[in-house]
Amino acid sequence: MAVVGIDLGGTKIASAIFDNDGEIILKEIKQLNKSKGFEVLQLITDQIKSFLSEAEKKKIKIESIGISIPGIVYSKTGNVWAPNIPNWDNFPLLYEIKKVVNSKIEIKIDSDRACYILGEVWKGSAKGCKDAIFISVGTGIGAGILTNGEVLRGSNDIAGAIGWLALDKPYQKKYTPCGCFEYHASGDGIARVAKELIKEDKNYHGGLKKKAIESITSHDIFEAYNKGDDLAKRVFDIAIEFWGMSVANLVSLFNPEKIIFGGGVFGPASLFLSEIKNEAKKWAQPISITQVEISASSLGADAGVYGAGYLALKNLQ
Repeated sequence: MAVVGIDLGGTKIASAIFDNDGEIILKEIKQLNKSKGFEVLQLITDQIKSFLSEAEKKKIKIESIGISIPGIVYSKTGNVWAPNIPNWDNFPLLYEIKKVVNSKIEIKIDSDRACYILGEVWKGSAKGCKDAIFISVGTGIGAGILTNGEVLRGSNDIAGAIGWLALDKPYQKKYTPCGCFEYHASGDGIARVAKELIKEDKNYHGGLKKKAIESITSHDIFEAYNKGDDLAKRVFDIAIEFWGMSVANLVSLFNPEKIIFGGGVFGPASLFLSEIKNEAKKWAQPISITQVEISASSLGADAGVYGAGYLALKNLQ
């Protein structure tokens, strides 16, 4: 028996065939190249057909397919909302995939944040946990929340949208598109804060000043930080404060065993984990914050595809 895991991101699709022990039999990564709507569907279905063909040649029976989506998956319909995929506002993904896949193969779709924590439970840093949270910090911010062994979904499948955590006051209109937390401390947020500080600080003449301000990315901030740039340090001091407050709030609400940071920013921001916990200690319920372990993802960029594979496997149980 084998399953397929497909992790759809904003720029690429990572896919793998897993055996039931979680070992990867075959893995492929394809770029979206700014595809949209039904073009992205075609890339997914082409990948599925390719895997099914390869599996048949190797006499491997694919029994289930799990798909991770960067957005909201409406469990009652199988429709999805993915803000980074043009024309996927209420896209009938489950219906469209069922049209091209053998009806004997089970199909399960879930949000990327749910899949991240499932991947970590299956093969990563949350193995053996029943209460754990994956904080994904990339272009945006979201949380996969595992409570008593089950992914928390909410009444309309939107639980975990922590980019909208209210961590500052007063409310500002600039928070409307993405939320307060995400505005300041996502990958895009780090770049946003740096641009604001550069515009405000007329005395700053560091390395970031040499770049066209609108082209500055979080990668540039990390690079400047590693060179001792003072403004980059201020940017990360702000991000650490927000990351720490978010950890405190999640610990106080859910009393998890572990909080795992992942996504494109962690990676390199893993060096701040002890500072994040120190910040969280100021704000959190004082007993539960001493009980939680804070770590970086051990699966890195593969958390989503492992989670999608585990989603497919769980769908057979």
